[in-house]
Amino acid sequence: MIISVLSGKGGTGKTTVSVNLAISLAGKDEKVLLVDADVEEPNAGLYLKPMLEESLPVSIPVPKIDRDRCDYCGECANFCQFNALAVAEGAALIFPELCHGCGGCVLVCPKDAVQEDTREIGVVEKGWADSIKFWQGRLNIGEPFAVPVTRHLKSELANSKEHTIIIDSPAGVSCPVIEAVRDSDFALLVTEPTPFGRHDLEIALKMVEHLGIPHGVVINRAGEDNKIISELCQERNVPVLLEIEFSSRLASLGSTGVPFSKVLPEWQDKFFEMYQAVKEGCSCAS
Repeated sequence: MIISVLSGKGGTGKTTVSVNLAISLAGKDEKVLLVDADVEEPNAGLYLKPMLEESLPVSIPVPKIDRDRCDYCGECANFCQFNALAVAEGAALIFPELCHGCGGCVLVCPKDAVQEDTREIGVVEKGWADSIKFWQGRLNIGEPFAVPVTRHLKSELANSKEHTIIIDSPAGVSCPVIEAVRDSDFALLVTEPTPFGRHDLEIALKMVEHLGIPHGVVINRAGEDNKIISELCQERNVPVLLEIEFSSRLASLGSTGVPFSKVLPEWQDKFFEMYQAVKEGCSCAS
């Protein structure tokens, strides 16, 4: 089973839920793989402190001009919708940071003067945090395209079918988020009981509904204002699977990098109960 943890906005507690869910399942002798797919700012490792054993570079194809063949016709630049190439009389310029790696410039060049080179944009790192299998992607600083790293990170998930896979996705509903949650069996939407939390939860709900992914809601920093979220969930017929109360103890543990399910074992039971509800939701959807 692949469970994606996401939300419509940052700071709601996606990593908190992902890490504590992984620890809780491992505590119940479940095989767990936690994938930190927030490749622009991975932070699950700050809580799990994994031993990383493998680092794999992620590259994308970029054009390279054979100056002996090029007649500066400009077909490659005319084709590129991202302005990664510019051609003037006697000069052809490449802007690698703008290239999306589609390979179209290679296909349209009438002189076969455009070839493909590679440019490293990030890494995929793999290791273990005690009994939890841990993977994360890391986009190089200054690189604009996160999706290729996320796609590479997920490319070997089929080899871990014996594990429950938890994907800690990026914030929002942009392309990197869609790539992270695509093909998931269930989506946990983490929100908070504020007007901003409700607004962005509605956007995230539309996304997972469009993708056809069964889903439920986790309310973080829950308290007296829960009604603002619970009413929306009732309107949309979405189950609230877990409430994590607004607590100075939990906040203090999180701020020091300590997952609260390690210190407060009753939370392992709560997260495991949520996991069982998720499994039931997946079986109903299928």
